[in-house]
Amino acid sequence: MLIGYVSDERYVAVPEVLLEFEGEAGSFEARSRATGAVYADLPSGKYSVTLYKPGYGFKTVPIEIPTKAPYPFRLLTDGLLGYMWPKWVQSGQPSEFRVHAVEAYKLSLWRYGWQKEMVRPIGWYDEHGPRATMQITPDGDYTQRGIQWNAQGYTSPTHKQYITAPERSGLYYLHAKTESGVFFSFPWIVAPAKPSADIAVLASNINWNAYNNFGGRSNYIHAEKFPPRPTVNARFDLKRYTDPRHLLFTSKEYAPLSFDRPEPINFIAEEDRITDPIEGRSNCHVAPAEWRLLGWLEREGYGYDFYAETQFHSGVLNLDDYRVLIISTHPEYWSADMYYKLKSWVFERGGKLMYLGGNGLNCEVVFTDEYTMVVRNGDKGGGFSHLQKLGLESRFHLFHESEANLLGVTCSETGIMTGAPYRVVDGAHGFFEGTGLKTGDIFGEKCLHMRCPGGASGHETDKMTESSPKNTQLLAKGLNPDEGGAEIVYHRTESGGEVFSVGSINYPSSLPVDESISMITKNVLDRFLG
Repeated sequence: MLIGYVSDERYVAVPEVLLEFEGEAGSFEARSRATGAVYADLPSGKYSVTLYKPGYGFKTVPIEIPTKAPYPFRLLTDGLLGYMWPKWVQSGQPSEFRVHAVEAYKLSLWRYGWQKEMVRPIGWYDEHGPRATMQITPDGDYTQRGIQWNAQGYTSPTHKQYITAPERSGLYYLHAKTESGVFFSFPWIVAPAKPSADIAVLASNINWNAYNNFGGRSNYIHAEKFPPRPTVNARFDLKRYTDPRHLLFTSKEYAPLSFDRPEPINFIAEEDRITDPIEGRSNCHVAPAEWRLLGWLEREGYGYDFYAETQFHSGVLNLDDYRVLIISTHPEYWSADMYYKLKSWVFERGGKLMYLGGNGLNCEVVFTDEYTMVVRNGDKGGGFSHLQKLGLESRFHLFHESEANLLGVTCSETGIMTGAPYRVVDGAHGFFEGTGLKTGDIFGEKCLHMRCPGGASGHETDKMTESSPKNTQLLAKGLNPDEGGAEIVYHRTESGGEVFSVGSINYPSSLPVDESISMITKNVLDRFLG
């Protein structure tokens, strides 16, 4: 009979796993098949099951035969991974480092500004027991409830795994390096204990979680829930590739996504510097790209306080403590509470918003608790182009209003996955002062974004819509194909609030290397700061 399936941390089938079932009826042996399936004829009862395969962490779990459904055994590949828990704190608060390693490793704390600065070494970590720094994953779908590393074997007070957040707010990274030279880095968001600057910057950590597929699910892979059988071949097995309409979001209900997971998409290599090209498919739109904005702010002498989006949602960030809020790169997923708090600040209390990214505030999330979110993709399917044919500008518009009401722009399909410079539309505007640019000139040719190289307008691009405030001014437009260039816009509210939007994921990756992009952004920030 079918007992269950064995899969790894990406929900990929693991064949040739040796399983030993021990129970009152005796000891029995089985091996997983090519699909990860485990078949065995076992008497009913309770069993202790030990799984072993070279290259994976072996483990023992209890099960009862017969099972109500095929049991979802999960194994973790040998390697080096880690994350802080919580991933966001305020200065002076502790976080636990949770590292998976199969050999001794050294840990150190770094701050990522214009330079990478080592704050202090944390120390070497190993154990008396063999492979005792190896973590164990729960079975089943732990993307919903969290991976809960350090839950086993970290009870002794001499095994402290906590670090107190430094006084200075910012983007911090932990560097882990093994004896054999394997390296892994992972981010830590440190907000101030109390406001210390005029500028607040939000990390797009809700977006990081939506795209994080560690555990086998994200908002793009098995968004609704796991199928009963793990993946063997993605192009044959995943709805993302088998639906000819490519309509990813067609369910009324989507399973939760826990923040309690490592984020390999945010890895930054040990040798990478802020002016280096951002290589890889994912790095260009998450923390490594956002680092470019933070470093640029420090290079230009601007003080800022750094917060997680989740800290804005929970109320840790009070917008009235700041003159300017900056959101950047790819802040796609927001709660409705965040959106309306920000809109109220801008439209009713004169807040200044700089939206230095693309595809922002495009889809609503709700929080079931502090560390678990559910994405509200809706059941109409598809992305921008499909919804816009139905008269809806975004997934956020499905449930509320178009984000263009606040940002002045929203994302559309044209120009997607391309990169290009911008062309000036309104060269007389004060934001171009000192750049030497006039109407018709091209700027923003330099960009570190290597997934969609070609300029500051790219990857995903936003444009004005019918929902844009009537006084929205078009300042520049990207030269991407099919009139798909990002639109740089500005509008002012009756309360004195101001919004500057660039509509491009690529934009922050140009800040450290493109003089015109740097000067325009500086002009806006100086005006907003008064």
